[in-house]
Amino acid sequence: MSTPKIPFAHFLKASVCLLALATLAFAQAPTSYVITQSVGTTGGTSTTYRSGSKALVYFNQSAQGATPATHTYTLYDLAAGANYSWNPDASPITCSAGTFSGDWGDPFAMAGEVTDDLKKGELKPAGTDTVAGLATQVYTGSTAQETEKVWLDQKDGLVLRATYTPTGAAPMTLVDITKVSLTAPSASLFTLPPACAGAKPPPTPAELMAAETGDSAANWVNASYGPGSTNSCSIIVHVVAAKTMAPINRKYQAAIDTTYDQNNPPHYVFGVGVDGTSTYSGGGLHEITNQIHNGTLRIDNPPAYFMLGVNIPTPNRGADVNLVYRQCFAPVTMLYWVVKDPSHPADGGDWLYAKSGKYATPPAH
Repeated sequence: MSTPKIPFAHFLKASVCLLALATLAFAQAPTSYVITQSVGTTGGTSTTYRSGSKALVYFNQSAQGATPATHTYTLYDLAAGANYSWNPDASPITCSAGTFSGDWGDPFAMAGEVTDDLKKGELKPAGTDTVAGLATQVYTGSTAQETEKVWLDQKDGLVLRATYTPTGAAPMTLVDITKVSLTAPSASLFTLPPACAGAKPPPTPAELMAAETGDSAANWVNASYGPGSTNSCSIIVHVVAAKTMAPINRKYQAAIDTTYDQNNPPHYVFGVGVDGTSTYSGGGLHEITNQIHNGTLRIDNPPAYFMLGVNIPTPNRGADVNLVYRQCFAPVTMLYWVVKDPSHPADGGDWLYAKSGKYATPPAH
């Protein structure tokens, strides 16, 4: 049997890609550094100071005509997922607090995107250069719509410069790092000013679920977040009060649209009576109140996402529906409409799946 020959050009191209990937076996990204980069085209800069689980980002915007210079600080507590921001020039100084998850703006995070683009063949080596005093490998990639160019410090896994050029337009700078130090900054930088003493970040999604259910957040999944599970199941809907999880023993209406298309959303019309009883129309929306038995509603084999609404009739208050993603943790999965204030059900609630724990067990028949 003869062995088919691989054209040399294809072999060379594959070898270059494999070589490029081999050189991108980065060590673990540094967690102590000071990195400064240009921001925008108006003289702005940002400097990121990081030491372990704490990071401080200082943004400095130069004065522009009659607009004075601005300075802001944001301190990230990476372990707690909390951030605090303040303007040192304000009088008085005020502090805002928030929460975050995932990428907070780590300058080293972009190297992973470069690796992915190399694997896909979207970027290819295009020489070497020196940026901010560091040796870089240059990578480029083009399509009919755009050209990308990246300068990567392969030793430390840091993208020092990146540009994006739409076809027929001027280049846009995405990353422009001008100074790098991999030494730990002073610990004093990570001390919050007195103005932040009383600032509290809002509850995290996990904390909200724990407060609403009186249960571990690990047992719950918010049904409003996709994508929907690939496996199918039946869903049993419970209507309960927040914090106590006690069933709301009032008659309620239910409506569903299993044909809802996120790319072509329909227009819904809700009618409402004096007592709060609603009517539903538009798209595939229809009432399924007659499927409610013993206070629960069973939905067999719903699609990956659908519109679902529960209406506890309240005088002169109409109904609504929400986008719900299918999540199947068992052949029969429990879905709860957790009403924030049972005395005022029109104030709304949250759709939560019980994936484990005592609330995940189907009711006995």
